[in-house]
Amino acid sequence: MFGSNRGVNEYTRVGVETGVVAASPHKLIVMLYEGAIAACHSAALHMQNKEIAKKGAMISKAIMIIESGLRLSLDKTAGGEIAVRLDALYGYMSDRLYLANLKNDSSKLQEVIALLNDLKSAWEAIGTQASQSVAPDLSTIQRVQNYAKA
Repeated sequence: MFGSNRGVNEYTRVGVETGVVAASPHKLIVMLYEGAIAACHSAALHMQNKEIAKKGAMISKAIMIIESGLRLSLDKTAGGEIAVRLDALYGYMSDRLYLANLKNDSSKLQEVIALLNDLKSAWEAIGTQASQSVAPDLSTIQRVQNYAKA
């Protein structure tokens, strides 16, 4: 309408930054999952459209979020076995994304998207229970542990 999306882009950037600053550590993890999932979906679309450079950029973004965001945020001392297993799962997801990019294999992307969605759902359930000052139920804890074992 005005010939430039610069204002809209700036508004979006400020909104994201404000959301990050105001977010709890728990919400930040959920936001990292959301970002990795969005990057994977975008990579799948670019793969389908044979846009190789854009596909590679989105897969690289997803790997960066997993490695530099999710994986580096793990505290293996405080988190114990769950943190160690999540670390291994994050490594597995990064490897699958690397292979998806190398072999142009959308099934590997879909596998990572499913894992990220399941982990995100588990984190959201834990966050909802924590905000209600109720201890997470055993099934939620077991879901996180099961994915960490994968």
